[in-house]
Amino acid sequence: MFYTTEDGHPLPHNPFKAIVSPRPIAWISTRDAAGRDNLAPYSFFNAVSDAPPQVVFSSTSAKEDRGDTKDTVANIRDTGAFCVNIVSYALRDAMNRSSGAWGRDVDEFLDAGIEKAPCKTISCARVAAAPAALECKLLSITQLKGKNSFMVLGEVTGTYLADDCIVDGRFDVTRYEPLARLGYRDYARVSEVISLKRPND
Repeated sequence: MFYTTEDGHPLPHNPFKAIVSPRPIAWISTRDAAGRDNLAPYSFFNAVSDAPPQVVFSSTSAKEDRGDTKDTVANIRDTGAFCVNIVSYALRDAMNRSSGAWGRDVDEFLDAGIEKAPCKTISCARVAAAPAALECKLLSITQLKGKNSFMVLGEVTGTYLADDCIVDGRFDVTRYEPLARLGYRDYARVSEVISLKRPND
């Protein structure tokens, strides 16, 4: 099968997100200028550099009470900060609950029963039970092609790691089984890893 983007796919559901998978999930916490906390998951997310560490995510829709975007991007525009909380398999239901299109005055931490912990380098809350969290300061917000599509680039200013996930000096993902986004309504969890040596190692 082949199709052009212009003509569109012939399937009942768009396969694009199923093709580009699995994708890590950025469970992003922000705080607005009035001090209200927000939490929402984004699967268009990844690390793009490690010296200094930088991450990127994109938001591709909008809410009526936020104009051209969603609460997360609007808050980051106002405050210049956000925290990426890593989603463990155990937190899947809370993460899913926080994905709802709630009003801007709803605190998803409270709505989903998620305990908060304070960030250290930015004015924001993080998910206390997350196995890892990346505190970030805003570098840029870029308007992408397409309505309501924004790409956010941030520099990591602080990193939290759960002590029980550090094994022999390494961060062991099998201790918490990261949740990854697939296509449609599907997810995967990482419970097994393999190692490969590079040709010149």
